[in-house]
Amino acid sequence: MNQRPVTAFNRLGGLFFLPRTLDKIRLHARGALHPDHHPFLGGGFDGRLCHFLGIRYEDLRERVLAGGTDEEILTWINAHGRAINDADRLIWNGFASKRGWKDDATPTLERQKAESGLAHRADLLTFFDYYEVDEGRAPR
Repeated sequence: MNQRPVTAFNRLGGLFFLPRTLDKIRLHARGALHPDHHPFLGGGFDGRLCHFLGIRYEDLRERVLAGGTDEEILTWINAHGRAINDADRLIWNGFASKRGWKDDATPTLERQKAESGLAHRADLLTFFDYYEVDEGRAPR
């Protein structure tokens, strides 16, 4: 089916990207995840988020595939990962939402923009911005 996951800007437990990670797991299990996302399953933002939460991606994947709502999975994450407070949320959200903007990931973002025909888009400063356009949620 080649579906794209939900926006990286969605939050669960106050954290950007967590709903997207869960969505990618579910879509991939159904054979519906767009192939562009396959190489990043468990890596990239998914891997960084799991590391930040103190859980293994494989364990999260297993829990998601066992079923339940996002809120139930968040409860599981909170029980099995490290304690996350408001300062942690601020740190994660700041990191994730600005990734690619004047940091070590900027060359990768610029390469991906060029590969997608978006090199001319100087307004796409972060990966989150890029995803919105590349995945069709914002105008090209």
